[in-house]
Parts: sequence; structure tokens; C-alpha cells
Amino acid sequence: MATPRPTPRMSVRPGRGRPLRSGRLRGGSAAGGWRSRSALSGCAGAVTRRSSGWRPGACAGCCGRAAACCRCGPGAAARGLGPARPHPPWGQLPLPGSRLCLYEDGTELTESYFRALPPQTELVLLGPGESWQGCASDIERLLAAFYTQREAVVEAARKLLTDERAPRRQRLLADLIHNLSENILAEDKEEDEKWFEGLESRFKNKSSYMRYSCESRIRSYMKEVSSFISNVHPTARDAYKRITDLMADKLKSVKYNGCYFDRREEEEGARLCTTEGWFSCQGPFDRDDCPCKHSINPYSNRESRILFSTWNLDHIIEKKRAVVPELAEAVKTQDGREVNWEYFYQLLFTVDNLKLVHIACHKKTNHNLSCDKTKIYKRRKHNHRIS
Repeated sequence: MATPRPTPRMSVRPGRGRPLRSGRLRGGSAAGGWRSRSALSGCAGAVTRRSSGWRPGACAGCCGRAAACCRCGPGAAARGLGPARPHPPWGQLPLPGSRLCLYEDGTELTESYFRALPPQTELVLLGPGESWQGCASDIERLLAAFYTQREAVVEAARKLLTDERAPRRQRLLADLIHNLSENILAEDKEEDEKWFEGLESRFKNKSSYMRYSCESRIRSYMKEVSSFISNVHPTARDAYKRITDLMADKLKSVKYNGCYFDRREEEEGARLCTTEGWFSCQGPFDRDDCPCKHSINPYSNRESRILFSTWNLDHIIEKKRAVVPELAEAVKTQDGREVNWEYFYQLLFTVDNLKLVHIACHKKTNHNLSCDKTKIYKRRKHNHRIS
């Protein structure tokens, strides 16, 4: 006679830490669930094992909840309730509407699916209204800890790094410590002296240096435009010079658009960063966004400040190949028409034609883009006679 197959058993594993609250995760329904290494007391979202003893009443003497209503784990049961008793999970789930799903990807289990699982499969016990998205939920929880327990996370990472020998894990831990140790909110030199190392003493706060950094880039563009006069037809050089003088005066009046890098700029549309100083790559000239989601905060630490200098304010319609030569040609062939210098100004010095891009997104190939021919000259005003 065939030996009957034993009924699968499971247990709630002992937990440490705090549970995820409903709604903590973004991009889905209310979040619940705890992985085995961080499962905690409560009534839903327990992580279980497929093969250990299922212990109803694990809460007894712990949180006072009814039998089969807790995720305190076999530790509590072992101390007070004796050996585990085998029970199938269905009919023993803590709350009406509770479900079991795979930790790995959140697949919800049926009883037949449960019985077919291999030993040591990690499961998540969910209460009504809770969901589990697999590993993504762990990532969301880790990200949440960055904001609520930053110092504790840094300290834990440092302890792990002390004994870690695997190079890849060492790098991940070191980067984590580095990123969480940033002094982003500090603004004045007295608050973050390391950030100012290597800079002129005249800079007393981070925003003033970042504004200067942007101004320097725009000034260099103006210098290139002015120096192009040697390539302009001799008969048109005076007109070209008048236009560049107008552009220079305009730039001075707006302080060379230094507001683009200044996180203290009150007008949100006038800066390229958040109020904390985060910049996001805007992607190559031929894309609407960055495929790699590059971001950086040069306000955070000295290393990020230096790395930010490698990011480019890239002209979509190229400055050297298209805009400046077109301006020179427009001056030469204006034939009584008035050159629309404000249009060229927008292309050369404003975010109408500038994109902030990570060095990896800066394509140095020919953009093959040209100026709008209908905007090169100002429209003439027509005087209509009334007879």
C-alpha cells in the first residue's frame, strides 16, 4: 500500500525590525508583507517557510492575540507552547480574506500550488487590502528607511562593511554609506567646510558658487559668439558687433542666467534643480528624456560638485555648426531687414535650446538641426493707408 504523502507544514519565522505600514509602497495598492529576515509581530504580512511546523497560537504570552493570529514566529511558540503541530495553512490563516503569496514575485497561492512548492520556499502572509510586489517591496522598504532611519542605516552598513570581503558587496556598501552621509541641506561654508575645499575664499555658501559656475558656462558661450567676428564678412562686421553687444547687455541684466544652477532661486521655472539641489539629466539632443535616469546633487559633497562639472549644457541646435554661422549669414544678407537677434539669443543662452546632460548622454555627432528660417528676421510692420 502506498505511503500517504505528508501534509506540508509551515511556520512564521521569528522577526526583527518594524513592519511596513499599509500604503507605504508607491505605485500599487496598500502595502503589506514582511520578508523572513525582517518579519515582525502584528497580524498580517508574515513571511513563512514552506517546510517548518505551523504554530497556531504563536502569539500566546507575546502580544496576547488569538491563536493563528500573529507573525511573532515559532520562537514564541517554542518557549511556551511546546512542539509544533502540523496543520495545513488553509483554515488556519489569521484573518478572513488573508492570502499567501510567493516572496519572490508576489504570486498568490492556491492550496494545490502550496502543496507543490519545494522545501524552504519563502512565502508572505497578507491581510485584507495588503499587497506584495516581490523583491520590489524590499527595495521600497529600504528606500523608505533612507529617509526615516538614515543614521541607523549608515551605522548598520558600516558594520557590515567591516567584515565584508566580496568586492561587489564592498562597493555597494561603500556607495550606500557615501550617499547617505551627504550634507545636502548645509548651505554655508561653516556648515560643510569640506565642500569648499579647492574653491576661492570669496565663496561663502554653496548656492553662490553654483550660480557662478553656471554664469561661467554662459560667459564662455558669449565669448565664442563674439570671437566669431573674424569669420564674418568685412562689410557686415559692424552690424554683427552691434548684435553681440546687445546680447552681452541682455546677459548682464539677467546675471548670465546663473539662476539655472541656484537651488535658492524662488522661481521654479528659472532653475534646473530641486530646492534640495538635485539635477536630472534631460537626455541626448534627440530624446525627450534620459534613458539612464542620470541624476546628481552637486550640493551634497565635494566629489559630486566636481563630477557635476563634467555635465554639459548642450545646445540642441548646435552653437558652432548652426546658430552662430546662421547669425553671421543673416547679418551679411539682411538687405534692409532687421535681424531678430532675440531669437538667436534664446538659442545661444537659454533653456529654450539648452539641455543639461550627463557626459554619457552628450552626443558629439552632428545634430543636423538648423535655425527656423521664419524667425531669423523680424517681421516688417505694414502701414495701411485709409483713403
